[in-house]
Amino acid sequence: MIRLLAFLIVVFALGLGFAWLADRPGDMVVTFNGYQYQVSLMVAAVAIVAVVAAVMIFWWLVKSLWNSPYTISRYFRVRRRDRGYQALSTGMIAAGAGDGALARKKTKEAAKLIRSDQEPLIHLLEAQASLLEGDHEGARQKFESMLDDPEMRLLGLRGLYLEAERLGDRNAARHYAGRAAAVAPQLAWAAESTLEELTARGDWDGALKLVDAQKSTRQIERDAANRRRAVLLTAKAQALAGSDPTAARTAAIEANRLRPDFAPAAVAAAAALFKQNDVRKGSKILETAWKAEPHPEIAELYTHARPGDAVLDRLNRAKKLQEMKKNHAESSMTVARAALDAQDFSTARREAEAAIRMDRREGAYLLLADIEEAETGDQGKVRQLLSKAVRAPRDPAWVADGVVSERWAPVSPVTGRLDAFEWRAPMERLGQLIDSHDDAPAGPVPVIEALAKPASERPVEVIDDTGPREAAGKEAENHEDQVRPITAAAFAAVPADAEAVEPAEELARLPDDPGVDPDEEAEKSPRRFRLF
Repeated sequence: MIRLLAFLIVVFALGLGFAWLADRPGDMVVTFNGYQYQVSLMVAAVAIVAVVAAVMIFWWLVKSLWNSPYTISRYFRVRRRDRGYQALSTGMIAAGAGDGALARKKTKEAAKLIRSDQEPLIHLLEAQASLLEGDHEGARQKFESMLDDPEMRLLGLRGLYLEAERLGDRNAARHYAGRAAAVAPQLAWAAESTLEELTARGDWDGALKLVDAQKSTRQIERDAANRRRAVLLTAKAQALAGSDPTAARTAAIEANRLRPDFAPAAVAAAAALFKQNDVRKGSKILETAWKAEPHPEIAELYTHARPGDAVLDRLNRAKKLQEMKKNHAESSMTVARAALDAQDFSTARREAEAAIRMDRREGAYLLLADIEEAETGDQGKVRQLLSKAVRAPRDPAWVADGVVSERWAPVSPVTGRLDAFEWRAPMERLGQLIDSHDDAPAGPVPVIEALAKPASERPVEVIDDTGPREAAGKEAENHEDQVRPITAAAFAAVPADAEAVEPAEELARLPDDPGVDPDEEAEKSPRRFRLF
């Protein structure tokens, strides 16, 4: 466009010039070698323009002849390059389609037509062809050669990372991902693998920096970044709880600020505040999390916020939680547990039955069995409640990748994925259980913990409760004919598939055992209506 405008301007100027000369007639006299030449101004102007044009045309012809070898070689070079790029494009399409033979053929053709230092994609096509042919060692060498080229370094690291993943070498894969994340934190595959490595090592500060880098590059959304930061800060607070309480308190409070409804963060923050005698602030944190979603760990820490409180004081704090979240099974079970500790059996029974009406689950029946045993000692009713607990759905627990844990963990023990644990009821009746044996209290095995063990690992003998019944249990050992009573803690010894046990292997039933509840049996049996 600019050249066209320039040409028009020149033509317009020449036209103006010739028009100006035409309006002003005159002659031009030139004396040369004794001769005098006289022409008009118009003829002289036309002659000058013609001479200039002839000189320009002559110069263009000379220049074209001079540059003709270069022009010819350039033509063939461009043609050769176009053929090479066509072969490269066809080879990439063949590699994507899984045609290894055509990809290898086009790789050789492209390598002959294009220099590999000018087009790095030839290395990628060659590596892809090697992978399609099953030559993983050759592909790995090609990816390693890419590391020397700054333009191809990330591609080489990506290829080496995938090869390490294929071989199952997690350490090598995380090494290559870490190198890539250091150069380009915006790469999702590198950042995720590096994050798994940092969390596996317990490097929570490094993981937090990586999440901040992901957030700054807008690789992940703001809400997702805050969720990850809350999980990492909670894990950091748990790790520093014993060694650095101040840093643990700071990390836990920040995690709770990011996610006030996250129970592990609220528990970690409140526990750190309770250690520093800040009961009021810690209680507010637990109350906020409880209103969002009741959780047994929140209730346990809230009722035992002050170690010196009496059992009635803990009962009052449990009732306060119940007022914040009414008509919820967890609220009723919290009050029932506190009432059982305070020996208020009527309140404990009422709340446990209310929890069963709202949510028929294993823990509610076990709690009611404990209440029945502590109040009346009626082993028949206790056994009936335990049989209902066997068939009831399991209590909610922390579940991740098929693993059931009583304690929250920041990463999955199976895949190493961050924030994998969810608080929900396990789908399977019996699942794998992660238990922290370091903090496990001494004494009888808790019912929930023993119930989560596989049937093959459960103890065959009955587990007796401690207390006044211990003497009766020892006396019963001297008489083989006497049947040992089955308590709530002894429920762990009953296999889940009790109905499939042979009659000779069934546990003896006490004379006062009422057997199966008629109402429950009537509910199970289908009704049949007579039409005629």
